[in-house]
Amino acid sequence: MITIELQHLIFYEHHGIYEEERKVMNSFEVNLSVSYPELDFVFEKISDTISYVNLFKIVQEKMKEPVFLLEKICQGIILNIKHQYPAVSEIRISVFKLQAPIEHFVGKVGVTMHRSFK
Repeated sequence: MITIELQHLIFYEHHGIYEEERKVMNSFEVNLSVSYPELDFVFEKISDTISYVNLFKIVQEKMKEPVFLLEKICQGIILNIKHQYPAVSEIRISVFKLQAPIEHFVGKVGVTMHRSFK
């Protein structure tokens, strides 16, 4: 099994259930792990693996689409990755809101979604 990881990606977007969140940009952190079975490749060219550049572009595009819930972002990213890379066997993604609109709250809130494919 091989896992490609993109960690601590930061985006500034308009996601949230509150009107104010959709008007004012908030910062988000995305962590992504994509696993696939190791085949008999020699890993000399990009077609022997999954491009982390392409994975970043998938995340970037989904993050640009305003949504109410972080779960919808995770779901969309997972579906797009699986569509582009059918050999993927497992995807884990976390999306964190870094300035949650919670009074007296310091920290980050988020969602982690994990999918396994057979």
